[in-house]
Amino acid sequence: MTKTLALKIVNPVLGCVVLTQVVTGLLHGLMPRDVFEAVHLVGGILIVIMVALHVILNWSWIKANFFESR
Repeated sequence: MTKTLALKIVNPVLGCVVLTQVVTGLLHGLMPRDVFEAVHLVGGILIVIMVALHVILNWSWIKANFFESR
């Protein structure tokens, strides 16, 4: 799998997970507690994984723009 293809998968998944976290956070009072806890917990774990993959896949850009002196 190429880096570009991986980013085309990771970025939309990351976006969806972020939106899910926001929606469940805003609507937590309207959701049954067990549903909220399950969705929000799994979403939290997924967001950590997706952010880590996003950073790993974009590390060369991050390094070039923030860590290398010009």
